[in-house]
Amino acid sequence: MNRPDKLQPAARPDAGATTLGVTSADARIGRLAIRSLYREVALAPKPGLVTPLSNGSHRDMTFATFLRSLVALRDYFPAITACGRQQPAFAALQQLGIEAEIAMLAATGGINTHRGAVFNLGLLCAALGSLLHEGLTITAEAICRRVETQWGAKILASSTNLPVELPPSHGQVVARRYGSGGARAEAAAGFPAAREVGLPAYRAVLAVTGDEKRAEMQALFALMAELDDTNMLWRGGPTGLAHGRRAAAEFLAAGGVFASDWRDHAEAIDQDFIARRLSPGGSADLLGVTLFLAELDA
Repeated sequence: MNRPDKLQPAARPDAGATTLGVTSADARIGRLAIRSLYREVALAPKPGLVTPLSNGSHRDMTFATFLRSLVALRDYFPAITACGRQQPAFAALQQLGIEAEIAMLAATGGINTHRGAVFNLGLLCAALGSLLHEGLTITAEAICRRVETQWGAKILASSTNLPVELPPSHGQVVARRYGSGGARAEAAAGFPAAREVGLPAYRAVLAVTGDEKRAEMQALFALMAELDDTNMLWRGGPTGLAHGRRAAAEFLAAGGVFASDWRDHAEAIDQDFIARRLSPGGSADLLGVTLFLAELDA
């Protein structure tokens, strides 16, 4: 999948639009979102997570499940980018997200593969559309800040006003149970974990090695070490979360992907997570956000 062309601000909301109101720029943004999600799931070895080689700690999904999900979502990201150009209320974005989740679940037989991505990358695509419509400079910081300033308050309010079409996610359940902020708090604040943890880790390794895979892995472990991952809380409670964060911190302290045995170390953590049924799905979601922002910022 090729990187998208340089994005140009739309002259007016319907400039170059198809019958669905989606411009060529919207389509390129959508392809970039899908590419970022593919890179995340294709990365291996990821502790407890699905890869092309392993189902990780998941008995109900495989790499092929994720590919079916990505196909189902390929029209969603251009559509929500186009919606963002109309400076919409959060409710309009939420409705598109609900429809995308329903399509995802239909494609996967009811398995939640990309609910976090529908939420996170959907908001970022909408923010991109908003910025392009205004002719503003596109940077990772600007995109995240637009999510925060334009929809942050409504995002937080939506955590207590869930749509009836879909049941609460595991993240929403444990956010209430343990008082963690979860994905909504992260998005409402402009994705600080992705901006301040994931992106710096990714860029630092890429600058030294030029190796995208190693940079992706370093960013994942950096996020795992810092994030109150709600999927880890769902599967392992506070003890499981603490264990997972400690394992990630030890990986980084040992040199991370700069250590000669980094792959063996990552595989050992993977086997440990599988034995404990731990899966850092929240960190994986934010790795997808990190990769999306990194390519746009480049």
